[in-house]
Amino acid sequence: MRLPLLSPADLSDDQKTLHATMREEIRTHFRSFVTEREDGALEGPWNPWLHFPDVGTQAWNLSKAVIGMSSIPARCREIAILVTGRRFAAAYEIYAHTTVARIAGLSDREIGGILAGRRPEKLEPEEFIAFDLALALTDGGPVPEALFLSAKRVFGDVGCAGLIFLVGLYCFVAVTLNGFDVPVPNEKAE
Repeated sequence: MRLPLLSPADLSDDQKTLHATMREEIRTHFRSFVTEREDGALEGPWNPWLHFPDVGTQAWNLSKAVIGMSSIPARCREIAILVTGRRFAAAYEIYAHTTVARIAGLSDREIGGILAGRRPEKLEPEEFIAFDLALALTDGGPVPEALFLSAKRVFGDVGCAGLIFLVGLYCFVAVTLNGFDVPVPNEKAE
């Protein structure tokens, strides 16, 4: 890891404010994987965001806005995140969202296929669209018109935009994780 984990005792005032805000919500919404050390130091993308609180605060606000704007089914959301994590080979993102995907009901076979770059054979129609849209977005270039229209038809205008923003957010998360070489935690979540 290129940035040391920041213990709460060592934080500046700006970092303390961001840490408190993130930690409360992380503990509420991300309990299925390791997000912090025993001393309260945040792991994953949250540690780099704490090192640079001006960007970190905006990244955190964007995360909350994107996740809060959409009613995309959990399986679709996790499929899109796994496709994105796989595209960037972001170890922590894959670690965390493999766990969340299982909770959302994806099988190990489905998860393994996605992480191997294969479209699972047995998904619901909206899940195929989530996979295809995330793949198209992470491959670069404009999304094919037919795929965009299918996503709008299935998820609605807000849901389609939410899925696009979700993939963009997790591209940013993946680049952050890879740029600062954020590892998978050694310990197990409770």
